[in-house]
Amino acid sequence: MQVTSSVREPLVTGGKSYHDVTYDVARQVEGKPTKLWFLAFLTAAGVLALGSIALLATLWEGIGMWGLNKTVGWAWDITNFVWWVGIGHAGTLISAVLLLFRQKWRTSINRAAEAMTIFAVICAAMFPVIHMGRPWLGAYWALPLPNTFGSLWVNFNSPLLWDVFAISTYFSVSLVFWYIGLIPDFATIRDRATGLRKTIYGALSFGWDGAAKTWMRYESVSLILAGLATPLVLSVHTIVSFDFATSVIPGWHTTIFPPYFVAGAIFSGFAMVLTLMIITRKVFKLEDYITMGHIELMNIVIIITGSIVGIAYITEFFIAWYSGVAAEQYAFINRATGPYWWAYWSMMTCNVISPQLFWFKKIRTSIVATFLLSLVVNIGMWFERFVIIVTSLHRDYLPSSWAMFYPTWADIGVYLFTFGLFFTLFFLFAKFFPVINMAEVKSVLKSSSDKVHK
Repeated sequence: MQVTSSVREPLVTGGKSYHDVTYDVARQVEGKPTKLWFLAFLTAAGVLALGSIALLATLWEGIGMWGLNKTVGWAWDITNFVWWVGIGHAGTLISAVLLLFRQKWRTSINRAAEAMTIFAVICAAMFPVIHMGRPWLGAYWALPLPNTFGSLWVNFNSPLLWDVFAISTYFSVSLVFWYIGLIPDFATIRDRATGLRKTIYGALSFGWDGAAKTWMRYESVSLILAGLATPLVLSVHTIVSFDFATSVIPGWHTTIFPPYFVAGAIFSGFAMVLTLMIITRKVFKLEDYITMGHIELMNIVIIITGSIVGIAYITEFFIAWYSGVAAEQYAFINRATGPYWWAYWSMMTCNVISPQLFWFKKIRTSIVATFLLSLVVNIGMWFERFVIIVTSLHRDYLPSSWAMFYPTWADIGVYLFTFGLFFTLFFLFAKFFPVINMAEVKSVLKSSSDKVHK
């Protein structure tokens, strides 16, 4: 007997059967790459190759290739690092937190969101390593190696070291969570394949047999990993915010940073999921699985997190005024009216004003409007990180040391390299791995139908 909600739209439309789900998802993996996929992949690979020039130049010449100076020692590199870490937050939230809360609407989007997390964290982790200048000579200093290795132990009081542990833990748990979810689908493709493909997907499926005990263990492991990953959603970006909040620099030394950074990370992460899923549903013809209901629910999350971010911006100004500290007050006035005013107001427009358009159902359920606003949010969140980092550094306590930061071609090129890497990995994932979790989508078919019973 089908049980259908009288309130909610079905999660899967089109009257799909179990066979239809398998066919619709597996055909993308089994078929030959389309011309559109080749065009997108070659574009991403071209950006990756172009950015490699800037990356190699930076590694060869050193970070003097960037626009840094003795006043602004952090700029695009750390801006991009924090931005990419934020992008990776929605994947774990959709997979872990929504799983624990039994939110069935996550089933069609969690696989791609998890993959996005993995690739975004890889891009983020590059920037602290590159910032070392000669990473092959000193990257090991970030590891807790014993003194017998020939060096001193790392400083565990430094939030920069906490980043190493937080991000590596986040990456490891997210990677295992993502791969565990892929195993049943790899087994499905294995059973449909022949020859070398059968051998490859057979190895990837780890001998999955689909028995009741196997499924029981799968469910148990998924819940355990979700329980481990959920605190990471809050802790990782909290620890990233400590890079700034534990300093004494005006504009950084504030206790609102941890919750504010977490909300901003989920905000930008959901925007990137929307950007990718809107393209994926169109290119792979998955409109029956990634429905307007999914898109509308993600837009609601963007409204909530965008509003939290807006409140955080206002609170920062209030606390700066209420503190009575002249340097703190000037730091925020300088953000809004100083040389980087355009970045500040771009941030406010993109992050505070634009998400409020989603209060209108017509906009919230429009594919074009959602896609454009998701891009606007990601641009705004990049500007937020830029404003926090650069405007707090370029004018410090001594006017004689004030300086401006101007990005060089190497700054821009390394950023393009990470974009090329991210999209190259995502397009490879979308072609050779099931982009939708077939096993979990089949589990919600029992509560889905073509019509909503009134």
